[in-house]
Amino acid sequence: MATTILAGSLSTPVCELQSATDWILVIANDAGLRKVLERLFSSEGYGVEVVPDSVVGLERLRQRPFSAVILDLQRPGSSRWDLCRKIANSISGLPLVVLSASPDVADTVLLLEMGADDYVTVPFSPRELVARLRALMRRASPVSPESSFLFEDVIVDFSGMEITRGGEKILVTPKEFKTLEFFTKNAERVISRDELLNDVWGYQSYPTTRTVDNHILKLRQKLEADPANPSHLLTVRGVGYKFVR
Repeated sequence: MATTILAGSLSTPVCELQSATDWILVIANDAGLRKVLERLFSSEGYGVEVVPDSVVGLERLRQRPFSAVILDLQRPGSSRWDLCRKIANSISGLPLVVLSASPDVADTVLLLEMGADDYVTVPFSPRELVARLRALMRRASPVSPESSFLFEDVIVDFSGMEITRGGEKILVTPKEFKTLEFFTKNAERVISRDELLNDVWGYQSYPTTRTVDNHILKLRQKLEADPANPSHLLTVRGVGYKFVR
């Protein structure tokens, strides 16, 4: 039913064609949904590859570069959270949009914590899905000619999506990296939690700002000499945070 509704809404092109240099990987078990998504993004000028499951999807991610991933997780069960994490961690910084039939807020939060960049319920508006994906791809594109950022003994390598401290590699999640990258590119500026949620998570309205606080806490533990008394990731009480070099 949902697939039929979506297919019927594609009679009008969403907007002007894009260059076919961007490829989108669609991972969906439902054949009808794969067909709808392939038609949708092809009509936008994107290259589209559709696969039926995550095993094939992970293999394709290793074989060729993609600009974004659409992951269909409409089936219930906690295993889909692990699946989301595997896809998100396969290539750091690769935009990932999860499609789900569940409107549950807790489910949304968990999938975003697992590494999804956006969460769209089915049935969805084709125009909205394209717009959301395009926004994520813009955020993932380099916005500065600088390839690295240095503070104290920490080096943030934007091109390699890596962080080292004192010469040792620091393991961070894709969202932690994006959060730190946003801070370094907005150094010395007070940033609200809502702005972080909008620009890093891609949401203008989000169920809770606790997610931001948890990511800041983890980054402090990994990068600050004294996490309890940070020198770089500072709290601005009642407003948000500020990164100082």
